[in-house]
Amino acid sequence: MRKLFRRTLKLLLVLALIAIIWNFRLIAYGIGQLNGQLKIILGSVPVEEVLQNPDTDNAYKKKLKLISEIRRFATDSLGLTDTDNYTTFYDQHQKPLMWVVTGCRPYSLEAKKWHFPVIGEVSYKGFFKEELAKEEAAKIRKEGFVSDIYSPSAWSTLGYFKDPILSGMLKRSPGRLAELIIHESTHATCYIESSVDFNENFATFTGEQGAAIFLKSKYGSDSEELRNYLNFLHDEKLYTTYMNKASQRLDSLYKSMPEHLSIKEKATMKFNFIAGILLEQNRLPFRAPEKYLFDFSRNSLPDNTEFMAFLRYRKNQDQFQKVFDTLYQSDFRKFITDISAKAKRNEPLPFPVR
Repeated sequence: MRKLFRRTLKLLLVLALIAIIWNFRLIAYGIGQLNGQLKIILGSVPVEEVLQNPDTDNAYKKKLKLISEIRRFATDSLGLTDTDNYTTFYDQHQKPLMWVVTGCRPYSLEAKKWHFPVIGEVSYKGFFKEELAKEEAAKIRKEGFVSDIYSPSAWSTLGYFKDPILSGMLKRSPGRLAELIIHESTHATCYIESSVDFNENFATFTGEQGAAIFLKSKYGSDSEELRNYLNFLHDEKLYTTYMNKASQRLDSLYKSMPEHLSIKEKATMKFNFIAGILLEQNRLPFRAPEKYLFDFSRNSLPDNTEFMAFLRYRKNQDQFQKVFDTLYQSDFRKFITDISAKAKRNEPLPFPVR
């Protein structure tokens, strides 16, 4: 019996060692991410301390108090999960904290995917060190992907840690700040493993709808805050409608490219097509066009990664709006409560998930 136990123990140790070696990169990455997240958490201070500090800028104090109101409204009025998120503050000192790598095939709207425990398969990979993000971007380029690196203004740890308020958030207008807090809080309320497009599109929709409801409740229907935000939503809807169609056209171009074309010929077709998309975009009747106008003299053309980033966050907005208006009669609390409950029970949802 003892020999059998020893042999079994040795076998388990060997298997464990093989698993560690096989997953060394993933384990090393996880340790690095945990270390980076802990540095932010340990460097954060309670919001109350910041508010009581006489050296804190009054504009900062005003935004911090506003975030507390948004948090409470999101829980009490909108039905989002009550967490300890955004009760602490971290000063970024005007520096980025995270760098996110994305990738896409050069002649297909096929995103590079990474797989992680708990969250499943996602189309981005974050790093707390810029040099590691650059190494990952170079690695996937060798695999045949085009790559992009960007720094997010916020992210959700899905309730595993207490997400702090980042100082960079406080530069936002009341509407955009409410949208961000509600967007990230949605991830802590409803998250489906390996369904990044659903998770981000859903949070985009709830963030925008919830922000408008909050602004109306706090400032009033005729307020400048609400009016400015509704103008922003008007432009976002116009942009979303256009870019959804443009992305479909770009995808059709890639699928119709003759196989005999050289890489140079494909690149020329792609360049001209994307340039045409941007020229049309510049003619759209935006209320605040400066955000959407593409300056050909200063910027290089966007690549597939930017089209995929748009689709990741906005491609299903019309479907969410239709379900919200028809099935839930624009009742936000009923909408978020029912959808999150169905997601947790793995029940079918009335819009695309995968």
